[in-house]
Amino acid sequence: MKETLDDQSRASLVQYRLERAKEALEEADILKKESHFNAAANRLYYACFYAASALLISEGIAAQTHAGVKMMLGMHFVSKGLLANEHGKTFSRLFEIRHSGDYDDFVYCDKELIEEYQPKAQRFIEEIDELLKQ
Repeated sequence: MKETLDDQSRASLVQYRLERAKEALEEADILKKESHFNAAANRLYYACFYAASALLISEGIAAQTHAGVKMMLGMHFVSKGLLANEHGKTFSRLFEIRHSGDYDDFVYCDKELIEEYQPKAQRFIEEIDELLKQ
């Protein structure tokens, strides 16, 4: 995001991204129930991505790419202990899973992977929601 946001616009964008994060979590659950595990993994990643970008936007931290969001989250929140290391690992792993699913051949996620990462993504978003309230 290259433009400078006023406080009201920034707050609106943060809220929108957090809502998208929660919607993507719901979408992942629906996709899991229909056995669309690759798509569910994608939605879990995007749920965390939206939440992470909301946190960065709230602090005026710019990231132009998915890798940039991951890097800035690590640099500004995980490395400083503001966000637990386990959440940084969850985001990084979902980043890898999503990237592999989008660009590599013969990549298949299974129900076990989704069941492992669904609660981790939920906790990631809840933790970011708490940080945003501070």
